[in-house]
Amino acid sequence: MIRFLKAAARGIKQELRAGESGWVNLSGGDPWSVGGHSSAAGKTVNATTALAVSAVWDCVRKTAQVISTLPLAIYEKGEGDSRVKVEDDLCEILCENPNREQTAVEFWEGMTAHAVLRGNGCAEKIFLGKRLVGLKPLLNITPKRNSASELVYDIYDRGKHSTLPADKVFHLRGFGAGDGLGMSAIKYGANSIGAAIAADETAGSVFSNAMMAAGVLSSEHSLNAEQRDQLQAILTKFSGSSKAGKILTLEAGLAYKQLQMNPEDAQLLETRRYSVEDVCRWFGVPPIVIGHSAEGQTMWGSGVEAVMLSWLTLGINPLLVKYEKRILKDLIPIEKRKRWYAEYNREAMLQMDSKAKGDFLLKMRMGGFMSGDEGRDKLNLPRRGGNSDELVVQTSMGLVDLLGKEDK
Repeated sequence: MIRFLKAAARGIKQELRAGESGWVNLSGGDPWSVGGHSSAAGKTVNATTALAVSAVWDCVRKTAQVISTLPLAIYEKGEGDSRVKVEDDLCEILCENPNREQTAVEFWEGMTAHAVLRGNGCAEKIFLGKRLVGLKPLLNITPKRNSASELVYDIYDRGKHSTLPADKVFHLRGFGAGDGLGMSAIKYGANSIGAAIAADETAGSVFSNAMMAAGVLSSEHSLNAEQRDQLQAILTKFSGSSKAGKILTLEAGLAYKQLQMNPEDAQLLETRRYSVEDVCRWFGVPPIVIGHSAEGQTMWGSGVEAVMLSWLTLGINPLLVKYEKRILKDLIPIEKRKRWYAEYNREAMLQMDSKAKGDFLLKMRMGGFMSGDEGRDKLNLPRRGGNSDELVVQTSMGLVDLLGKEDK
């Protein structure tokens, strides 16, 4: 009995810590609904309520999908700055099959979503002996520091509480990981996200009443309390969007006067527009990326292309560098870290139209930077082999002083 009570007490303490830290509730349920953080708008903000805001959902989704679909590979440094692609069990785990249930795209998408939204994405390292054989995402987890100031992870899995040391966990940190933990966007952006939640609820409430503003009933006669209750019951039958268009019959000298509210006020357009842009700032995603354009701005054109390139440079690339360094530090064997490294193919982010891509490949080919087969690889065409794999350079240019002179 004493052991049972001590175990229950430990479980309660862990649940409280999970709620305070913004991680998953150890008692189960929705793994995204964590305690939460209060906001000035009076709304509790956690992963579940935040993702109900379309701007938050799309910022997290776009970032996670872009990163998870970029080609990732492990390379080994060679002589003369050359490199060779490594074919190893680690490459299989990172690029194809991280575990029995997920593809690599699904694994990295989930890890990125947690890192972007909560500041931390964790996966357990699965070993067979000393060999790494898989990565299993951890949801019910609370990272903390023990009495020796070492980072450890309290987890709750299949009804059991346990603690994993740092060398058993692959931990992706978000922004500001100065103390070993990333900073949560929903914690520090609680006021902005809470305001967006409140604005959505307010607009939804107006729509639920058929976007009809409240009105007043006037009469020359006084009504007693019972008559007012009866009148309110009658009016309730005519409120709500499903009852729009019904005809209300008034008697005893009652007259209805509607209080005017224009559609823009009813939808809180300016407030909701600002909320979208404010949320985008917290996640480092340009509004145009999630389909929100400023007044007078189109969704196409060179200006939008420049914005996209800026996002890929300032928003996506720093995360890629973080992931590459974390893979090097936590997953590549220590004896191979000076020779092996992980790298994403960033060129896959830059999709061009057919004319621009043709001009690019031609210049790379004629400048001696790319072989014909390498260019065919980028077009998903089969290699031809032979001279197509050789580098060539255009040599039609010559010295002016030699023009018109014959070789002797």
